[in-house]
Amino acid sequence: MKNIFVTILFSGSVLVTLLSCSGSKGVTNPVVPTDTSHAATGAVVSYWISSGDQQQLLQLQTNKPVFSKGNANGYTTIEVDSTQAFQEVDGFGYTLTGGSAQLINAMNGTAKAALLQELFENSGSSIGVSYLRISVGASDLNANAFSYDDVPAGQTDLSLTHFSLAADEAAGTGLIPLLKEILVINPQLKILATPWSAPVWMKDNGSFKGGALQPKYYDVYAQYLVKYIQQMKAAGITIDAITPQNEPLNPDNTPSLKMVAEEQRDFIKNNMGPAFAAASLTTKIIVYDHNCDHPDYPLTILNDPAAAKFVNGSAFHLYAGDISALSTVRAAAPDKALYFTEQWTSAKGGFDGDLRWHMKNVIIGAMRNYSRNALEWNLANDPNYGPHTPGGCTECKGALTISGNTITRNVAYYIIAQASKFVPAGSVRIASNNSGNLYTVAFKRPDGKKVLIVLNDDSAPASFNLKYQDKQITPVLPKGSAATFVW
Repeated sequence: MKNIFVTILFSGSVLVTLLSCSGSKGVTNPVVPTDTSHAATGAVVSYWISSGDQQQLLQLQTNKPVFSKGNANGYTTIEVDSTQAFQEVDGFGYTLTGGSAQLINAMNGTAKAALLQELFENSGSSIGVSYLRISVGASDLNANAFSYDDVPAGQTDLSLTHFSLAADEAAGTGLIPLLKEILVINPQLKILATPWSAPVWMKDNGSFKGGALQPKYYDVYAQYLVKYIQQMKAAGITIDAITPQNEPLNPDNTPSLKMVAEEQRDFIKNNMGPAFAAASLTTKIIVYDHNCDHPDYPLTILNDPAAAKFVNGSAFHLYAGDISALSTVRAAAPDKALYFTEQWTSAKGGFDGDLRWHMKNVIIGAMRNYSRNALEWNLANDPNYGPHTPGGCTECKGALTISGNTITRNVAYYIIAQASKFVPAGSVRIASNNSGNLYTVAFKRPDGKKVLIVLNDDSAPASFNLKYQDKQITPVLPKGSAATFVW
């Protein structure tokens, strides 16, 4: 079965944007006048399609339907209701791994500048990425494992006198200079930081792979994270949120660290939370950052009032479980936010299947289950799926494949672009229904425009009525495609 993506923007006047019709270039962001009316009558709809067969990739459709009183027909109806509002959106994007930064920094100045504009601008030839995840120290998609306080074997550094961001600071090559360039383009970009491992001298196995954080080092590790946030701020980079540990139930990556729910609860309650408060940090603490099969993990923390008072929300991946786990956690802790922070596309995956699954689960599913963001995994890799650590992921396909100055835009580029280009931070999810193999999510943007993302998860084209305020259009979505409608 195949998928369809649709993006629609409605307003009283025609929306003007451009297209991207093959994998070779991004598309122009819509320039939309402020919506001054509440009626949909006569609103012109623009929409963009990405199809599983890659015949259309974020392509603006030439027909521009107009909302009007519809005639009765036998088609299913998708209705958008802007009177029902849900969570605010923080953004859509990727993890900017150290390996991604290495490849982007190695491009020549012209090619690099053009790529950053395409990814992060809010207008022009851009997909409007508004949220990035980065690693505290190395992730497995760095060339080598490191922390910011590595000392010779057998030594410790309880006062953190050797703490240094130098591994990420190298001018023209490091993660930090690249982030500074990105923030010039989009100063409102939100950044989530995640450690893959504590410094090895704090762990019970003395290795970057696996092991646990020794309780005697809880205080110093909390100060390590405080120092990281403070020094990033001094470098001009605001860390909006941080999770204590990437995939805390996965000790098999390089780097990695196992931290069970009770350990994370106690670390936040007794060490990390108080340390952030004492340092007057406003960086959000987000718990868990792992799969949807264990909603009990974040709830172990959120059910402890002394820990929960320091916690903004919970983060999820979907390598196991069901995306509805986010709503399970929300039902138990409705005052806490939810986030979707990682999903990979595999070197062995197909464009059609990945487009369909990720649109259904990551973009539509996470948002319908109250997530404030939706992030795919690594932004970029080389043609051999590097760089990665020895023992790191060897099959993680980035949104981009970069070879010198040559860029190939892969399926994750279009998965995120179907949302990021049209749904800026500050948008609010509004009501829409699913019907049969049509899966949807809708938003109201800060400028008042409405956006509907639709996946046709079927093996045949689908005609349907898109209804808003008693008016409708009847578009046709190709099999296995996604579309974004804007009005």
